[in-house]
Order: sequence, then C-alpha cells, then structure tokens
Amino acid sequence: MTEPNPYAADGEPEYKWGPTQPPGTPAYGYPNPAPGYGYPNQPPTYAQTQPAGVPVPIDGAPAPMGGQPLVSIGDITVVGDSIVTPAGTLPLRGAVWNATDMSRTEEKIPAVAIVLAIIFFFACLLGLLFLLMKEKTTTGFIQVTVTSGGKHHSTMIPAQRPETFQMVMGQINYARSLSSM
Repeated sequence: MTEPNPYAADGEPEYKWGPTQPPGTPAYGYPNPAPGYGYPNQPPTYAQTQPAGVPVPIDGAPAPMGGQPLVSIGDITVVGDSIVTPAGTLPLRGAVWNATDMSRTEEKIPAVAIVLAIIFFFACLLGLLFLLMKEKTTTGFIQVTVTSGGKHHSTMIPAQRPETFQMVMGQINYARSLSSM
C-alpha cells in the first residue's frame, strides 16, 4: 500500500484509506448515540422490577380503557378517540388505513358430480349434465394495516367467501371516516 495509485488523475490529491480521526477517539454515535438520531424516545412499555410495596411510576397519561367499540377489524379495535391494537394504543385522528386482498376463489367440479356423470352416462346421456355442477372455494387472507402516531400495526383476516374483501373494506371506510373527524 506504499505504492502510488496508478489510476489517479493528474492534479488530484491522493486518497487515503482509513479513518480521518486519530486512533482511540470514539466514532460518531459510539458509545453514546448522537441526539436526534435513531428511534424516538419512548417510555418503556413494561413494568420495572421494584421491591414489594413500592409503587411503579406511570410514564405519560394512562390509555383510555372505557367505551364501547365502534368497529373491530381483526385484532384492531376503534374505541372512542383511539385505536387499540396488540402493539399498543394509537390515536384515531389522522390514522391511515390500508387493505390488501391476498385471497383467491377457485371453481372446480366436485368429485360427486364426476361419479354421477359416469353412472348415469350409460343409463341416458343426461348424466353429462352433472358435469355442469361447480363448487367455489375461497382461500387466503385480507391484510389490514393502520398507521398513526408513529406506530404501525398489521393484521390478517381469513377470507371465508368472495365477499369478505368488500365487507372488510366497508369496515375500513367507516374507520377512515372516524379518523378524519
């Protein structure tokens, strides 16, 4: 590494590899992160270990626990002016709701129709009408996401029928109207 760079252009200073600071000085953000960088400061969501009988201080205002649920989409529940999720309580005002349909509906001829068509084919040609029987099955999920107050939560709702996505979108549109108030 003591040889000059053969690819350097004339008149350019030589580039030196390695840190620009003397050895032994900590790098940017180490051992303490720089202020204003990284995750926002959030109060701990767990109870610190205290000796018996010592009250644990509560950081911030307690989450509203009362009220009747206005709409429930999977494990997301809208109550009053907040959204309750397993990840925590989110503010309702300004929430962004999204839904993605990841379901599919398949149509096939059931095995019973094939057996009946074979049996009645020899009796009369009307047995072929059994092949017109169709069976629809819907599989997959609908993903619902909500983002508010710097937090994000996603849930998966199983699709039971082809109309499940329209039903979930109706609930999401109601939640969107509540978020815009």
